[in-house]
Amino acid sequence: MARSRTRNVLARRLEPGVARRGPESVLVEEPMEVRLGDRTMTTTMRTPGHDYELAAGWCWAEGLLDGRTVTEIRYCATGSAVDTGFNVVTVQTDGPPVEAAPRLTTASSSCGICGTTSVDDLVVRLRPLAPPAAPFDAAVLAALGAAVRDGQELFDATGGSHAAAACTPAGEPLVVREDIGRHNAVDKVVGRLLLDGALPATGLVLWVSGRASFEMVQKSWAAGFGALVSVSAPSSLAVDLAHRAGMVLVGFARDGRLTVFAGEDRVAGEVAGQVAGGSAGG
Repeated sequence: MARSRTRNVLARRLEPGVARRGPESVLVEEPMEVRLGDRTMTTTMRTPGHDYELAAGWCWAEGLLDGRTVTEIRYCATGSAVDTGFNVVTVQTDGPPVEAAPRLTTASSSCGICGTTSVDDLVVRLRPLAPPAAPFDAAVLAALGAAVRDGQELFDATGGSHAAAACTPAGEPLVVREDIGRHNAVDKVVGRLLLDGALPATGLVLWVSGRASFEMVQKSWAAGFGALVSVSAPSSLAVDLAHRAGMVLVGFARDGRLTVFAGEDRVAGEVAGQVAGGSAGG
């Protein structure tokens, strides 16, 4: 049975000349434990839905699969899980688990690399990306937010979700996922591509509704995306990592504008002004 992703709560809304008390829709946030084989690797706060994709995508981004094939993903309910809605998802592969230190601290919905001992642990195995077959079109990148907007159902209902989308160089969204955590939304997109046999995502663009932080670039690099496009700002470490990866990194991609922070020589053309529809993100 599908888990509820939103919940109504009683709240008081104040607007000019109007005050009313009534139900408001909010995004559900619950913990999920990720296991690889019989070993617990992390616990993350997320919005229920596409949990198998989230678990698979997280394991991929962390380098825990390392050429292994995912053979099974399943829920593992315990007594406490049934009582509290706490979900445990187990990923099984066709080989022994990769030796890696688990993240035994809980990752919040705003954090993607909590519990990792070293930044280098996440990138040492990654290789520079192959250059795209053709430059990315600036106007297409600027319009991605509007293209993804129709797929943001949770944001329409609550105003509280982040979104991530895998898009073609022509601007067509292939996979759109939402979550209270921006890194979870990315993991769900990567997990879907993994389960569909579509990794590495060579030549594709990853669009995100939140800021472009280090973990966003790291996850994009691990999945093989040629470009990361964010509606908000990048961090200094994200820019450094994008240069290291050979990835296009775009920030402030909204209202028909964008700023290219890395891979400028791989973005061609100009933008044509404000794009109707805009983009949304929690």
